[in-house]
Amino acid sequence: MKKPVTRLDYCQYLLVSQINYTLTNFADHCEQFSHDAINRYLGDERVTPRLVWENVRGQVVPTPCGYVLFDDTVLDKNASFAIALVRRQYSGNAKAVIKGIGVVTCVYVNPALDQFWLIDYRIYDPDGDGKSKLDHVRDMLVNSVYQKHLPFEAVLMDTWYATRDLMLFIESLRKFYYCPLKDNRQVDDSSGTQSYRRVDSLVWSTETLAHGKTIKIKGFPKDHKVRLFRVEVSTHRTDWVVTNDQTQDATEATQEACGFRWKIEQLHREGKQVTGLERCQCRKGAHPTQPYRLCLLGVGTTQSTRGTNRPHGLSTEARFVG
Repeated sequence: MKKPVTRLDYCQYLLVSQINYTLTNFADHCEQFSHDAINRYLGDERVTPRLVWENVRGQVVPTPCGYVLFDDTVLDKNASFAIALVRRQYSGNAKAVIKGIGVVTCVYVNPALDQFWLIDYRIYDPDGDGKSKLDHVRDMLVNSVYQKHLPFEAVLMDTWYATRDLMLFIESLRKFYYCPLKDNRQVDDSSGTQSYRRVDSLVWSTETLAHGKTIKIKGFPKDHKVRLFRVEVSTHRTDWVVTNDQTQDATEATQEACGFRWKIEQLHREGKQVTGLERCQCRKGAHPTQPYRLCLLGVGTTQSTRGTNRPHGLSTEARFVG
Protein backbone atom coordinates (compact mmCIF):
# COMPACT_ATOMS: atom_id res chain seq x y z
CA MET A 1 0.00 0.00 0.00
CA LYS A 2 1.33 3.38 -0.98
CA LYS A 3 1.95 5.74 1.95
CA PRO A 4 0.85 9.40 1.82
CA VAL A 5 3.40 12.02 0.85
CA THR A 6 4.46 14.41 3.62
CA ARG A 7 6.11 17.81 3.61
CA LEU A 8 9.27 16.23 5.00
CA ASP A 9 9.39 13.71 2.13
CA TYR A 10 9.11 16.37 -0.55
CA CYS A 11 11.60 18.77 1.06
CA GLN A 12 14.18 16.04 1.54
CA TYR A 13 13.75 14.99 -2.07
CA LEU A 14 14.52 18.56 -3.17
CA LEU A 15 17.61 18.65 -0.96
CA VAL A 16 19.11 15.33 -2.09
CA SER A 17 18.24 15.47 -5.80
CA GLN A 18 21.11 16.89 -7.84
CA ILE A 19 19.71 17.63 -11.30
CA ASN A 20 16.10 16.58 -11.82
CA TYR A 21 13.45 18.04 -9.47
CA THR A 22 10.25 16.89 -11.24
CA LEU A 23 7.40 14.90 -9.73
CA THR A 24 8.05 12.11 -12.22
CA ASN A 25 11.65 11.80 -11.08
CA PHE A 26 10.53 11.77 -7.43
CA ALA A 27 8.07 8.93 -8.11
CA ASP A 28 10.62 6.98 -10.18
CA HIS A 29 13.17 7.02 -7.35
CA CYS A 30 10.82 6.41 -4.41
CA GLU A 31 8.85 3.17 -4.50
CA GLN A 32 6.36 4.11 -1.78
CA PHE A 33 5.03 7.15 -3.69
CA SER A 34 3.22 7.25 -7.01
CA HIS A 35 3.21 10.24 -9.35
CA ASP A 36 -0.51 10.71 -8.73
CA ALA A 37 -0.01 10.69 -4.94
CA ILE A 38 2.66 13.37 -5.18
CA ASN A 39 0.52 15.43 -7.51
CA ARG A 40 -2.45 15.17 -5.13
CA TYR A 41 -0.21 16.17 -2.24
CA LEU A 42 0.85 19.37 -4.01
CA GLY A 43 -2.76 20.14 -4.83
CA ASP A 44 -3.99 19.64 -1.27
CA GLU A 45 -1.04 20.95 0.75
CA ARG A 46 -1.13 24.52 2.00
CA VAL A 47 2.40 25.92 2.13
CA THR A 48 2.67 29.50 3.36
CA PRO A 49 5.63 31.76 4.24
CA ARG A 50 4.68 31.34 7.90
CA LEU A 51 6.03 27.77 7.79
CA VAL A 52 9.55 29.06 7.10
CA TRP A 53 9.48 31.08 10.31
CA GLU A 54 8.00 28.20 12.32
CA ASN A 55 10.88 25.99 11.22
CA VAL A 56 13.72 28.43 11.88
CA ARG A 57 12.51 30.43 14.88
CA GLY A 58 14.15 27.96 17.28
CA GLN A 59 17.52 28.38 15.59
CA VAL A 60 17.51 32.17 15.15
CA VAL A 61 19.78 33.95 17.62
CA PRO A 62 18.24 37.43 18.00
CA THR A 63 20.27 40.50 18.89
CA PRO A 64 19.44 44.22 19.20
CA CYS A 65 22.35 44.83 16.82
CA GLY A 66 20.88 42.56 14.15
CA TYR A 67 20.05 43.41 10.55
CA VAL A 68 16.99 42.65 8.46
CA LEU A 69 17.78 42.25 4.75
CA PHE A 70 15.42 42.54 1.79
CA ASP A 71 16.04 41.67 -1.82
CA ASP A 72 14.43 39.85 -4.70
CA THR A 73 15.63 37.17 -7.05
CA VAL A 74 14.22 36.28 -10.46
CA LEU A 75 13.91 32.58 -11.28
CA ASP A 76 14.98 32.45 -14.92
CA LYS A 77 12.23 31.01 -17.12
CA ASN A 78 13.37 32.61 -20.37
CA ALA A 79 12.55 29.48 -22.38
CA SER A 80 9.08 29.14 -20.87
CA PHE A 81 5.84 29.73 -22.69
CA ALA A 82 3.36 28.01 -20.34
CA ILE A 83 4.62 28.24 -16.75
CA ALA A 84 2.30 30.16 -14.43
CA LEU A 85 3.47 33.43 -12.79
CA VAL A 86 6.16 34.02 -15.41
CA ARG A 87 6.40 37.67 -16.45
CA ARG A 88 9.04 39.95 -17.92
CA GLN A 89 11.08 41.68 -15.20
CA TYR A 90 14.58 42.94 -14.57
CA SER A 91 17.12 40.41 -13.31
CA GLY A 92 20.20 41.70 -11.52
CA ASN A 93 21.95 38.42 -12.24
CA ALA A 94 21.29 38.60 -15.97
CA LYS A 95 21.64 42.42 -16.04
CA ALA A 96 18.64 42.51 -18.36
CA VAL A 97 14.88 42.15 -18.54
CA ILE A 98 14.04 38.45 -18.77
CA LYS A 99 11.08 36.14 -18.39
CA GLY A 100 10.97 34.77 -14.88
CA ILE A 101 9.24 34.40 -11.54
CA GLY A 102 10.05 37.01 -8.91
CA VAL A 103 10.63 36.03 -5.28
CA VAL A 104 11.14 38.68 -2.58
CA THR A 105 13.02 37.37 0.45
CA CYS A 106 13.63 38.58 4.00
CA VAL A 107 16.75 37.48 5.89
CA TYR A 108 17.74 38.06 9.51
CA VAL A 109 21.45 38.50 10.26
CA ASN A 110 23.30 38.26 13.56
CA PRO A 111 26.51 40.19 12.72
CA ALA A 112 28.33 39.13 15.88
CA LEU A 113 27.92 35.44 14.98
CA ASP A 114 28.11 36.05 11.22
CA GLN A 115 25.02 33.86 10.79
CA PHE A 116 21.85 34.45 8.83
CA TRP A 117 18.39 32.90 8.46
CA LEU A 118 15.63 33.11 5.88
CA ILE A 119 12.60 34.26 7.91
CA ASP A 120 10.05 35.29 5.29
CA TYR A 121 9.38 35.50 1.55
CA ARG A 122 6.74 36.51 -0.97
CA ILE A 123 6.17 35.29 -4.53
CA TYR A 124 5.66 38.21 -6.89
CA ASP A 125 2.19 37.86 -8.41
CA PRO A 126 0.71 41.32 -9.11
CA ASP A 127 -2.10 39.83 -11.19
CA GLY A 128 -3.12 37.64 -8.27
CA ASP A 129 -2.74 39.91 -5.24
CA GLY A 130 -2.22 43.36 -6.79
CA LYS A 131 0.96 43.96 -4.79
CA SER A 132 4.30 45.33 -5.95
CA LYS A 133 7.64 44.13 -4.64
CA LEU A 134 7.77 47.25 -2.48
CA ASP A 135 4.40 46.31 -0.97
CA HIS A 136 5.77 42.86 -0.13
CA VAL A 137 8.82 44.37 1.58
CA ARG A 138 6.60 46.62 3.66
CA ASP A 139 4.38 43.69 4.67
CA MET A 140 7.34 41.55 5.71
CA LEU A 141 8.89 44.42 7.63
CA VAL A 142 5.68 44.98 9.58
CA ASN A 143 5.48 41.25 10.25
CA SER A 144 9.08 41.15 11.52
CA VAL A 145 8.45 43.99 13.96
CA TYR A 146 4.92 43.33 15.22
CA GLN A 147 4.35 39.59 14.75
CA LYS A 148 7.79 38.02 15.02
CA HIS A 149 8.98 40.68 17.50
CA LEU A 150 12.53 40.37 16.22
CA PRO A 151 15.03 42.86 17.63
CA PHE A 152 17.20 44.53 15.02
CA GLU A 153 19.02 47.80 14.51
CA ALA A 154 18.86 48.45 10.78
CA VAL A 155 17.36 47.41 7.46
CA LEU A 156 19.75 46.67 4.60
CA MET A 157 18.34 46.78 1.08
CA ASP A 158 19.26 47.30 -2.55
CA THR A 159 18.96 50.38 -4.74
CA TRP A 160 15.58 49.23 -6.05
CA TYR A 161 14.03 49.66 -2.60
CA ALA A 162 15.55 53.08 -1.82
CA THR A 163 12.23 54.86 -2.35
CA ARG A 164 10.97 57.80 -0.34
CA ASP A 165 7.87 56.04 1.01
CA LEU A 166 9.72 52.92 2.14
CA MET A 167 12.61 54.83 3.70
CA LEU A 168 10.24 57.10 5.63
CA PHE A 169 8.22 54.08 6.71
CA ILE A 170 11.34 52.44 8.15
CA GLU A 171 12.03 55.63 10.05
CA SER A 172 8.48 55.58 11.43
CA LEU A 173 9.32 52.18 12.94
CA ARG A 174 12.33 53.84 14.64
CA LYS A 175 14.79 51.72 12.70
CA PHE A 176 17.85 52.69 10.69
CA TYR A 177 18.41 51.82 7.05
CA TYR A 178 21.47 51.51 4.84
CA CYS A 179 20.87 51.48 1.10
CA PRO A 180 22.72 52.62 -2.02
CA LEU A 181 21.29 55.26 -4.33
CA LYS A 182 21.28 55.16 -8.12
CA ASP A 183 23.97 57.29 -9.74
CA ASN A 184 21.40 59.72 -11.15
CA ARG A 185 19.49 60.30 -7.88
CA GLN A 186 19.08 64.03 -7.30
CA VAL A 187 20.55 65.28 -3.99
CA ASP A 188 21.73 68.48 -2.34
CA ASP A 189 24.78 68.77 -0.08
CA SER A 190 24.83 72.59 0.03
CA SER A 191 22.03 73.14 2.59
CA GLY A 192 19.84 74.70 -0.10
CA THR A 193 22.32 77.21 -1.51
CA GLN A 194 22.65 75.27 -4.78
CA SER A 195 20.27 73.30 -6.97
CA TYR A 196 19.90 69.52 -6.82
CA ARG A 197 22.37 67.47 -8.83
CA ARG A 198 23.26 63.85 -9.49
CA VAL A 199 24.74 62.05 -6.51
CA ASP A 200 27.68 60.83 -8.59
CA SER A 201 28.63 64.44 -9.46
CA LEU A 202 29.19 65.57 -5.87
CA VAL A 203 32.63 66.81 -4.87
CA TRP A 204 34.40 64.87 -2.12
CA SER A 205 37.22 66.04 0.11
CA THR A 206 39.55 63.82 2.09
CA GLU A 207 37.45 64.55 5.18
CA THR A 208 34.09 63.66 3.60
CA LEU A 209 35.52 60.54 1.98
CA ALA A 210 36.42 59.23 5.42
CA HIS A 211 33.44 60.51 7.38
CA GLY A 212 30.63 61.08 4.88
CA LYS A 213 28.42 64.13 4.44
CA THR A 214 24.89 65.24 5.22
CA ILE A 215 22.55 65.63 2.26
CA LYS A 216 18.91 66.10 1.33
CA ILE A 217 17.34 63.81 -1.25
CA LYS A 218 14.99 65.43 -3.74
CA GLY A 219 11.34 64.68 -2.98
CA PHE A 220 11.83 64.15 0.75
CA PRO A 221 10.33 66.49 3.39
CA LYS A 222 11.93 69.94 3.57
CA ASP A 223 14.06 69.41 6.67
CA HIS A 224 14.75 65.72 6.16
CA LYS A 225 18.48 64.98 6.00
CA VAL A 226 20.42 61.73 5.69
CA ARG A 227 24.07 60.75 5.83
CA LEU A 228 25.77 59.90 2.54
CA PHE A 229 28.94 57.81 2.13
CA ARG A 230 31.01 57.08 -0.92
CA VAL A 231 31.84 53.37 -0.71
CA GLU A 232 34.38 51.93 -3.13
CA VAL A 233 33.12 48.40 -3.77
CA SER A 234 35.72 47.63 -6.43
CA THR A 235 37.90 49.42 -8.96
CA HIS A 236 34.91 49.49 -11.33
CA ARG A 237 32.07 50.19 -8.92
CA THR A 238 31.19 52.88 -6.39
CA ASP A 239 28.13 52.77 -4.14
CA TRP A 240 26.48 55.94 -2.82
CA VAL A 241 25.15 54.67 0.50
CA VAL A 242 22.66 56.65 2.58
CA THR A 243 21.53 56.08 6.15
CA ASN A 244 19.21 57.87 8.55
CA ASP A 245 21.63 57.12 11.38
CA GLN A 246 22.84 60.67 12.01
CA THR A 247 25.52 59.40 14.42
CA GLN A 248 27.23 57.39 11.69
CA ASP A 249 30.38 59.25 10.68
CA ALA A 250 32.68 56.50 9.38
CA THR A 251 32.78 55.26 5.80
CA GLU A 252 34.58 52.12 6.92
CA ALA A 253 31.81 51.23 9.41
CA THR A 254 29.18 51.91 6.75
CA GLN A 255 30.94 49.63 4.31
CA GLU A 256 31.16 46.90 6.95
CA ALA A 257 27.42 47.14 7.64
CA CYS A 258 26.57 47.06 3.93
CA GLY A 259 28.78 44.02 3.52
CA PHE A 260 26.21 41.92 5.37
CA ARG A 261 23.74 42.61 2.57
CA TRP A 262 25.55 40.00 0.49
CA LYS A 263 24.26 37.30 2.84
CA ILE A 264 20.96 37.44 0.99
CA GLU A 265 22.76 36.95 -2.34
CA GLN A 266 24.41 33.90 -0.81
CA LEU A 267 20.99 32.61 0.21
CA HIS A 268 19.62 33.03 -3.31
CA ARG A 269 22.60 31.25 -4.83
CA GLU A 270 22.40 28.35 -2.38
CA GLY A 271 18.66 28.05 -2.88
CA LYS A 272 19.05 27.65 -6.62
CA GLN A 273 21.94 25.22 -6.28
CA VAL A 274 20.69 23.08 -3.39
CA THR A 275 16.90 22.85 -3.89
CA GLY A 276 16.48 23.37 -7.63
CA LEU A 277 14.49 26.54 -6.95
CA GLU A 278 15.05 27.76 -10.51
CA ARG A 279 14.45 24.42 -12.22
CA CYS A 280 10.86 23.76 -11.26
CA GLN A 281 8.74 22.94 -14.33
CA CYS A 282 5.31 23.22 -12.72
CA ARG A 283 2.98 24.81 -15.26
CA LYS A 284 -0.58 26.06 -15.03
CA GLY A 285 -2.80 24.16 -12.62
CA ALA A 286 -4.12 24.03 -9.09
CA HIS A 287 -0.68 24.26 -7.47
CA PRO A 288 1.63 26.44 -9.60
CA THR A 289 3.46 27.95 -6.60
CA GLN A 290 3.67 24.93 -4.29
CA PRO A 291 7.01 23.54 -5.53
CA TYR A 292 8.61 26.99 -5.19
CA ARG A 293 7.22 27.38 -1.67
CA LEU A 294 8.54 23.95 -0.69
CA CYS A 295 11.93 24.85 -2.17
CA LEU A 296 12.02 27.97 -0.01
CA LEU A 297 11.01 25.92 3.02
CA GLY A 298 13.94 23.65 2.24
CA VAL A 299 16.25 26.65 1.89
CA GLY A 300 15.16 27.91 5.29
CA THR A 301 15.84 24.52 6.80
CA THR A 302 19.36 24.30 5.40
CA GLN A 303 20.06 27.70 6.94
CA SER A 304 18.78 26.51 10.31
CA THR A 305 21.37 23.71 10.33
CA ARG A 306 24.25 26.06 9.49
CA GLY A 307 26.97 25.77 12.10
CA THR A 308 25.80 22.37 13.35
CA ASN A 309 27.23 18.94 12.64
CA ARG A 310 24.02 17.66 11.06
CA PRO A 311 24.06 17.11 7.29
CA HIS A 312 21.82 19.50 5.37
CA GLY A 313 18.40 18.14 4.44
CA LEU A 314 18.78 14.87 6.37
CA SER A 315 18.00 13.59 9.83
CA THR A 316 15.07 14.40 12.10
CA GLU A 317 11.49 15.16 11.13
CA ALA A 318 11.36 17.82 13.83
CA ARG A 319 13.06 20.23 11.48
CA PHE A 320 9.89 20.38 9.36
CA VAL A 321 6.82 21.69 11.14
CA GLY A 322 3.49 20.14 10.19
